[in-house]
Amino acid sequence: MNHVKKQIGGVEVQRMGRIKKMLRIIFGRSMFAVISLMIQILVIAAAYRFLSFYLAYFYGAVTLLSALVIIYILNKEENPSFKMSWMIPVTAVPVFGTFFYMLVELQIIERFMEKKLKSSMDETECYLEQNPRVMERLLKASRRNANLAHYIKEYGHYPTYGNTNAQYYPLGEAMFEAMKREIADARRFIFLEFFIIERGEMWDSLLELLESKSREGVEVRIMYDGMGSLTVLPYNYIKILQEKGLKAKVFSPIKPVISSYQNNRDHRKILVIDGHTAFTGGINLADEYINRKVRFGHWKDTGIMLKGDAVTSFTMMFLQMWNISEKEPEKYDQYLRDPEYFYPLELNMEGFVIPYGDSPLDKESVGEEVYLDIINNARYYVHIMTPYLILDYEMVKALTFAAKRGVDVSIILPHIPDKKYAFLLAKSHYGELIRAGVKIWEYTPGFMHAKVFTSDDTKAAVGTINLDFRSLYLHFECGTYLYRNEVIRDVERDYQETLSSCRRIALEDIPNDTWYERFAGRALRLFAPLM
Repeated sequence: MNHVKKQIGGVEVQRMGRIKKMLRIIFGRSMFAVISLMIQILVIAAAYRFLSFYLAYFYGAVTLLSALVIIYILNKEENPSFKMSWMIPVTAVPVFGTFFYMLVELQIIERFMEKKLKSSMDETECYLEQNPRVMERLLKASRRNANLAHYIKEYGHYPTYGNTNAQYYPLGEAMFEAMKREIADARRFIFLEFFIIERGEMWDSLLELLESKSREGVEVRIMYDGMGSLTVLPYNYIKILQEKGLKAKVFSPIKPVISSYQNNRDHRKILVIDGHTAFTGGINLADEYINRKVRFGHWKDTGIMLKGDAVTSFTMMFLQMWNISEKEPEKYDQYLRDPEYFYPLELNMEGFVIPYGDSPLDKESVGEEVYLDIINNARYYVHIMTPYLILDYEMVKALTFAAKRGVDVSIILPHIPDKKYAFLLAKSHYGELIRAGVKIWEYTPGFMHAKVFTSDDTKAAVGTINLDFRSLYLHFECGTYLYRNEVIRDVERDYQETLSSCRRIALEDIPNDTWYERFAGRALRLFAPLM
């Protein structure tokens, strides 16, 4: 009898838990934002319906306005895929599409952010000057890589460094342990900037460490994205962190307003300790990234730790973003590496390291250009790990041409996706890529979340940048380009070991998908840039 009561009690607890979760969703911030946005869209639709009664009077004006908008879109400096995605609604539903496009393109908040970020980057420019001796060495080693370094400095504003050690982590669990060790040794400051922070074993243990360091007098700053943590952290979580003695802020909190700035998320993952150590990669601060929580099978993610001169770029990247919403001037000098700090003699500081950031507020897609440079200059192989494969024309041509000229182009994707629509879009590219000679693999144990390029045993890129439109064009991102570093062998070794857990996709496998899945993937490509 008691056993039956316990079972009934357990079922009741589960039921109440589900009800509470449902209520949190219904009355939460995300639902409020969704409803507000829906109301705005309905207002636009209602206005369209109202005006349609007077179509005879203003049809000519609307046609002219739509034509002007199309001319504007065609002449805008942006990826042609974005132009196509906007021209479809503008031409198919002229009134609604035109006014919706104009509303989104107002970009008042985005222009304010752009101005603040430019000001912040101008303030840090003197701390990111290029050491001419490093460039001289790079020129002697490789003119092609020196050209890429020149581009990243001139258009991304980040220099090339020597005197930097890099350590690669093939799983989130390994990087998590290293992060805890480095945080425990912090003496002056700790900066954290992550797309997602979610309470659980990973974040709770880090937070406990951060509180402890704060009590010791270490300055701790925490910044997370308003969208990434929207559904997993309470609205007042910033206040909770501040009450613990930590400086904290949300980057671009979600507001119930239709604007393109909502697309510009801070997708970066940066941890900086005392100006001498930095981490980046695909790993967010949530339990699935260290496989403490199972979401889509085994979670494969990667990261990198830098020790040396290149850490300065990550320090300045963090401060640039932090100061977008600050009024008081920043004292940048106090966050440089203490000159009395010496790195262990056993660290290998050879090779070249270029940390780089990518902003959606300028006209430079630095992350995509780095990837394209690796592909276009590959002689023997390009090996890629990415969670998404939502490609524009330029990326497809680069990958297929590399394969056609005899380069081993190999891409590992998830077998268990986190987003069904993204997986359908990825599969829509399989046929074209495979026919050109590109090898496609799926990581059968679960979800591949790493963002890694490696090529010819001489170069690699590890960071936060996915092969999709959001990462390449719409998000704030960061990465590390490595040339002739010892760690590149570790990146390639991890790639080869990961292949043993993958299934290669053949042309014969593609028809196994249902016809409507193949159709959906093709249809979604029309709107992929807007997703």
